[in-house]
Formats: sequence, C-alpha cells, structure tokens
Amino acid sequence: MNFVNETYKIQANTIIKNLNKRFMEGYYCKTKEEAKTKVLSLISENSSVSWGGSMTLDEIGIKEALGNKNLNVINRDNGKTPEEKKKLMKDALTCDYFLTSTNAITLDGELINIDGNANRVAAICFGPENVIVVAGMNKVVANVETGIDRVHTNACAPNCIRFNLKNPCSVTGKCTNCIDTSICAQMLITRLSKVHNRIKVVLVGESLGF
Repeated sequence: MNFVNETYKIQANTIIKNLNKRFMEGYYCKTKEEAKTKVLSLISENSSVSWGGSMTLDEIGIKEALGNKNLNVINRDNGKTPEEKKKLMKDALTCDYFLTSTNAITLDGELINIDGNANRVAAICFGPENVIVVAGMNKVVANVETGIDRVHTNACAPNCIRFNLKNPCSVTGKCTNCIDTSICAQMLITRLSKVHNRIKVVLVGESLGF
C-alpha cells in the first residue's frame, strides 16, 4: 500500500464534502492524465475557454488538449503587443470556462490565492460562467493562515524566479512584504460560490505546480 496515496484519497474525500457545503463541486483524480481527461469532460463543445497563469495547467497538458477540441480558445500569449495581451486578458473574463490552479486549498474547502495582475483572482470572483480549478494535493493545508504562509514560502519565490523578478524572496527565500515589483498585490479567500457549482475543483493525487 502506498500510504501517501491513501492519505491523498482520504484528504480529497474530506475536501470534496466541504466544497459541496460551500456550493462548489469537487473531484479527485489519482494522476495528472486522469485530471486532464476530467477537465476536458467538464467543458462543453463550441464554448469559449481561457486560463490564468499556472504551472499546474502546463504540467497536466490541458492547454494543448484544448486546442484539439471545437472551442474558442482565448490565449493571451497570442497577443503580439502589451495592448493585445491586455485585451485578451479582459476577454477571458467573459468566457464560458476559465481554468486556473489555486495557491492553496484548506481541508475545509477554502481556496487561497495571491496574485500580481489580479486577472486570475478576478476571474475566480466574477465574470466567467464556469471556473475549473486544478490542484495537486501538495497544495492542501490545514487552514487559511497556513495556506497564506504556504504561498509566501513555497510559491512566491519560484514565481519570481520564473518571471526574472529580483524580489527579496527570490534572493533569500523569505517573504518581506515587498512593494515595488511585488507579485503579491491581491489576496483572495474563496469561502463559497454564490452561484452554485460555478466553481469546480479537480484535486490531483500528485505534486503539481508551486
């Protein structure tokens, strides 16, 4: 028996029950391949779909798979200028399906996200008809406070390095609540979905993203 995998299943069960209480749908997939299949099954044909920046989405290969379906894909990376990219990011806020990960998720079913441009947290809050969140079980935390700590400790520095930002955390590994080029501009705690089942969370029994 793989004790870690068994623990993931038990934790996912708990989270899914609590997501339901918060008017969000939850699913558990053992592998990233299963997760990709599940996400695709949640998206209707002829729909518009976009996403926020996410290493998790890259790791499960969902973006390439979306390109092979009959969908209107809104991809900000196709913008040739900053203005075009900005317009595509705004267009994404009215799409049928918005894909993202989450920086952390509590055992009680709360989503914790910290964002720079805020396009990702804005879409989670309002706009897209459906939001599909994909999260590896490495993102699971006990409560909101430990979730915020997790983001500052485990996610911010790798993202700063990814974006080539010389923030203190990418130099020392420690968050100093910097201001100038901070990627921690907005913080969102999602306690529930006012539109029932608008937010769907796919938990994956692997370590994905930061």
